[in-house]
Amino acid sequence: MLTRTLPDVTSDSNADTPLSLQWVGMEEIAVPISIALQQGQLYTTTAKANIFVSLDNPEAKGIHMSRLHSVINQLADHECNQTTIDQLLNDMMQSQQGNSSEAKIQLAFDVLLNKPALISDESGFQSYPVRITAEKLSSGPSYEFEIVIPYSSTCPCSASLARQLQSNAIDREFPDATIDKAALLQWIQSAAGSIATPHSQRSYATIKIAIGKNDWPNLASLIFQFEEVIGTPVQTAVKRRDEQEFARLNASNLMFCEDAARRIKNCLEQMHFIKNYWIKVDHQESLHAHNAVVIDQKRSTDT
Repeated sequence: MLTRTLPDVTSDSNADTPLSLQWVGMEEIAVPISIALQQGQLYTTTAKANIFVSLDNPEAKGIHMSRLHSVINQLADHECNQTTIDQLLNDMMQSQQGNSSEAKIQLAFDVLLNKPALISDESGFQSYPVRITAEKLSSGPSYEFEIVIPYSSTCPCSASLARQLQSNAIDREFPDATIDKAALLQWIQSAAGSIATPHSQRSYATIKIAIGKNDWPNLASLIFQFEEVIGTPVQTAVKRRDEQEFARLNASNLMFCEDAARRIKNCLEQMHFIKNYWIKVDHQESLHAHNAVVIDQKRSTDT
């Protein structure tokens, strides 16, 4: 029986229009990854990978995509860290037999972190969307991390208006020059004392940081640092005393979207390993049908 060699159009044919291309590859490849998070323990999850190489040879018909797929599959057997990704980027370029001098890997996944309650001994898990972009360019490697952090925000204007209504109600309820403290406390804690509440909203901070050739940060530590700076991170499992503490935190951290953005920006400016950053703060209004948004970035173009 005659055995025929399967045709290889990519290798045996030339481009119809000879031109080089910046990025050629595949998107949305499912791959398991293991990444160090809390206390350095490995966390395994499913990621979607986008992988690209440059097509430098203008005569080449195309790249060998199956070879790229084989390279990214190696993430199933290795810890996803800076060393591994650097090696995969090199392997991607080498797999193209001289046709590629640059490579890019993008990994999108959720990290699941264990968070203690504010006061009680409760704890629970919260997921955070993360995107890592790693590039091996002619100028060297570069890395970018994108994190989305949800939090609560209470409007300062609404809080002020609610306090005014509360003050007016107390003045009507207790018109005399002096007020019996016990009577006032009883009234405040009754249904009648609930005059107005400030409006709060689920809010999101999307933070992109470019770190150039610097070492990768620990994602869990980075997320918790941003949550501490914002001051009102969303909670997981709670007791009533935790919920009360959450209400206290919101009252002591009244913020417009501008306030939240400035807190995050100030934190980023103190992180010397960051070469560039981009932030979007999104307060999803409960008063309005539209959102209040801030977008900002580092004024430098260094990457």
